[in-house]
Amino acid sequence: IYFRYIMSKIATLEVDGQKIELPVITGSENESAIDINKLRDLTGIITLDPGYKNSGSCKSEITFLDGELGILRYRGYSIEDLAEKASFLEVSYLLIFGELPTAKELEQFENGIKKHTLVNEEMKNIIDGFPKTAHPMGVLSALTSALTAFNPKAVNVENEKEMYEAICKTMGKFLVIATWTYRKSMGYPLNYYDNTTGYVENFMQLMFKLPTGPYSANPIVIDALDKLFILHADHEQNCSTSTVRMVGSSHAGLFASISAGVSALWGPLHGGANQAVLEMLEEINKDGGDTDKFLAKAKDKNDPFRLMGFGHRVYKSFDPRAKIIKKAAKEVLDTLGVEDPILEIAKKLESAALEDEYFKSRNLYPNVDFYSGIIYRALGIPTDMFTVMFAIGRLPGWIAQWKEMRENKEPIGRPRQVYTGHPLRDFKSNK
Repeated sequence: IYFRYIMSKIATLEVDGQKIELPVITGSENESAIDINKLRDLTGIITLDPGYKNSGSCKSEITFLDGELGILRYRGYSIEDLAEKASFLEVSYLLIFGELPTAKELEQFENGIKKHTLVNEEMKNIIDGFPKTAHPMGVLSALTSALTAFNPKAVNVENEKEMYEAICKTMGKFLVIATWTYRKSMGYPLNYYDNTTGYVENFMQLMFKLPTGPYSANPIVIDALDKLFILHADHEQNCSTSTVRMVGSSHAGLFASISAGVSALWGPLHGGANQAVLEMLEEINKDGGDTDKFLAKAKDKNDPFRLMGFGHRVYKSFDPRAKIIKKAAKEVLDTLGVEDPILEIAKKLESAALEDEYFKSRNLYPNVDFYSGIIYRALGIPTDMFTVMFAIGRLPGWIAQWKEMRENKEPIGRPRQVYTGHPLRDFKSNK
């Protein structure tokens, strides 16, 4: 039993001599927020907060994040415990439905997903319309939206059975079409989901199995990917998650909302971070591979070079996800025995940054994007597929956030603005 939130304090705001009292809400982890829901009605004014850095758009029970202390929890469970003890599908169930599944519930969930893993053959006509050079995220966004055409019936969010079916359908089909974007870019035939194996195992065979021979995935690689998907599964109200909730608030369907989330994630300031890591490593390699030179450039305020994959906008001390995946990255590299100058540069950068006082004093430690980029590179996944990998992991979080928003009957998202354009002026033709 816990308190969802409490209102025990009052904030007083004075505007032009008028004082108003606004309730202060405190969440279950003692985060406080001033409730300005009635601010405009009472005063006629609004708040201005570009980027929403100081604004809470909702109350949520899904994910708790404390950047100062390096804490990430899903539904109250620490990310460390979940990555060590749970599978990706268990964590997906937890995020979406609120509790860890029993053995029976997990089996039902897996079977529900398998029921919907076959993608309509006409979807191939859509993917064939894209050039081979199309970015996988653009293709994925379009294919996700296209799923609406093959599933036109709106989901009744108040019908538990319909919601469950829609969730399983999204989990099943999204993985398949995500891997199809890679197969398209490589010119390979499209693979089908194998209902006799697991979800993450299927990702590997969907991506890499060729019709010319058998395929088997390394269990250490499967375990590392399972952890990576868990670490990316949700991250509070970030850009893509807020987009999913905003689009869904208009009562757009789940596929359309997820498609919007994919597009938001595509941006280089959001999901493209691990791709930026590899591009940086490739730049260093082309320059000769001198890591000391680029570490010095990173310290120089007048140099435009930035060390990608170190530090985090939210986590001010350390990224708890990076600690988990660092070990998995080492296991993957040791197991595969990949000889790659790019990965050698990554190891040197990591070692130097962890020992250099400049980076230590500024808490510029390698983050999850740094290590995930290394793993993807070692697996032979192309750089422009990295954000697709992120989207696969983030899918259950998007679903959970959409579901929570609809079940809470949240109003349509409609931010206001402060207009700074011309005041009323007379029309004068310039002809």
